[in-house]
Amino acid sequence: MKRLLCAAVAAAVCASAFASYTIFDGRLSRSSIYPGTTHTYKICVPDSYTGTEAVPLYVGLDGILCNAPERIDSLSALGEIPPMISVYLQPGYIADTEGNTVRYNRSNEFDATDGRFAEFLEKELLPAVSNTVLPDGRRIVLSPKPEDRMIFGLSSGGIAAFNAAWQRPDLFGKVYSGCGTFVPMRGGNDLQAIVRKHEPLPLRIFLQDGFTDTWNPIFGSWYEANRVLASALEFAGYDMDTDWAEGGHSVVRTSAIFPEVMKWMWRDYPAPLAT
Repeated sequence: MKRLLCAAVAAAVCASAFASYTIFDGRLSRSSIYPGTTHTYKICVPDSYTGTEAVPLYVGLDGILCNAPERIDSLSALGEIPPMISVYLQPGYIADTEGNTVRYNRSNEFDATDGRFAEFLEKELLPAVSNTVLPDGRRIVLSPKPEDRMIFGLSSGGIAAFNAAWQRPDLFGKVYSGCGTFVPMRGGNDLQAIVRKHEPLPLRIFLQDGFTDTWNPIFGSWYEANRVLASALEFAGYDMDTDWAEGGHSVVRTSAIFPEVMKWMWRDYPAPLAT
């Protein structure tokens, strides 16, 4: 296993000071996959986007984390990654008739290892994004190629990102999971065995976790579970990398290495991913 070291790039910091994108709000209700839920999301569109050509996609779970819009903008301006549209999804919630939240649906959506979340992304979120018409008339045109699509998540979002790509490698080809909950909450501990027994899929995967991540007597060690999954991916021959560092269940390290992970993910764009 290699350990990724984050290198601060002065030019990237300078570029981030001149943001060249706009963020638009979106809302989904009346889901057929998660009945009764409402989901909010944001679409980040580069100012250079013309609306005439399909562009790569980045999906971030739990909304905007890791200063992703600014960093994607900076890295794109430097030519380190391609320009892309990014979508930041919040997990669903259920509200009463007065609009008060009565239940959060995050674990049901993110920790489950069946295909519902990938189906939700395919049939509800991404069509809503693609049907968006911006105030200036530009339309959202997303590349359908899995090698042009990346998904990121932290904690329960980390396993959700991995599972979405695992269930639908035709939908997402690139995965960044930070502090993923690959433990026996809703079947996450089974993934390492499935990965070992399954023919390798055309996925590029980065796992990050801290030595002192969560442990409890019911679910065990988050860090250990991430290491076991990484071992399974390495055994199966995946294009993957990891970062194990000091720290607990936190976005701090996940965010610190975000620019380097993005460059690693998109290093040979637009080449297709190989098994």
